[in-house]
Amino acid sequence: MAVHFVVIERGNPNDPAAPKKFYAQAKGAGELTFKKLSKEIAEGSTTVSDTDVLAVLNDLTKLLKRHLDAGEIVRFGDFGTFQISVSSTGAETEAKFNASHIHSPKVIFRAGVDLKEMLNNLKYTKAAKK
Repeated sequence: MAVHFVVIERGNPNDPAAPKKFYAQAKGAGELTFKKLSKEIAEGSTTVSDTDVLAVLNDLTKLLKRHLDAGEIVRFGDFGTFQISVSSTGAETEAKFNASHIHSPKVIFRAGVDLKEMLNNLKYTKAAKK
């Protein structure tokens, strides 16, 4: 299998007068839903049903939210790590800085060993134009 890409022309936001260049952009090839994922996991097992797997994945989602909300880094073994990241506006002094300066919270995912290996071995195919 290969990752499909399209070629997009973009300008330089830091230099609008610069000539535009062409860049690759990954193109999705469908999607895998939570329910389909649970069925696929269950197919690889003789002891659990897709309903069991779906219940575990739902609990996993709830626990991930709970622990990230508590400020914890959540490590999923070789799969990867989830962590909260924030941005903030600056304050003139540390004493003047408060939580209202914080904005743009994000969940950061850092790929683990298995996913990094997959990324290192990707093949690419140019998608057909519509």
